Amino acid sequence: MNKRNNVIKGIGVLAIFITISLTSSCVSNKKIAYFQDIQTVNQAQLENAVKFTEPTIQPDDILSINIFTLNPQSGAIVNQAASTPTLGGNTNASLAAQNTGFLVDKNGEVELSLIGKVKVAGLTTYQARELIRDKTSEVYKQPNVQLRFANFKVSVLGEVNAPSAYTLPNEKVSILDALSLAGDLTIYGKRDNVLIVRDNNGKKEFARLDLNSSNIFNNPFYYLKQNDVIYVEPNKRKVSASNSAQIQTIGVIASVISVIVLAISSFK
Repeated sequence: MNKRNNVIKGIGVLAIFITISLTSSCVSNKKIAYFQDIQTVNQAQLENAVKFTEPTIQPDDILSINIFTLNPQSGAIVNQAASTPTLGGNTNASLAAQNTGFLVDKNGEVELSLIGKVKVAGLTTYQARELIRDKTSEVYKQPNVQLRFANFKVSVLGEVNAPSAYTLPNEKVSILDALSLAGDLTIYGKRDNVLIVRDNNGKKEFARLDLNSSNIFNNPFYYLKQNDVIYVEPNKRKVSASNSAQIQTIGVIASVISVIVLAISSFK
């Protein structure tokens, strides 16, 4: 009798051990809150946070350029821009809507009616606006020029509530702004290892940001550049939850062990 009880206890312990082993990866990730050390950060540290630098115009960028003159009809002629098709089936309505503008060609130039070609590559939008204003002043009196990126796009992928490519009306965009547009991270998103992929003059740059730490404000990748890609990888909980085969294995093993225990118990 004692031997049988010992066998039953041994099988029970084995069942518990197997269950814990197979489900250990399902333990929830407690690193949910952002900036967990913010209480220990003094104001001086925050004042030394990374500064925003204006992005520069590159070939293949699309610029929204509007020139207003004393004669509205003259301004309308200059503002005529070719339609630039939107590639892919992007679900972001703002990207599909902003598909017109002046394409910066391979030489870094835009061509404006009656004004001609203007070299804008390497300039900020402010510098390009002033340059075009000077060029336009040679043809029109007191022109007013408005210029901005029409394709300032960032892509947010992975464990966010609304992954997509987002075209933004503002050049000053932080990682937090982009994640907010994507509906924030899901409960399965890994907050301490968010990847940013950046194309810098044809070379790929990579950075990892920890949203749990206030050090993110000092990271040079805190402010995004056009065409940055943000990837939020799944945590261990998501990997376990998506592994249906593992869940089925647990059920099968538990059933087999239950049958064995009942079989042993039936012996006198």
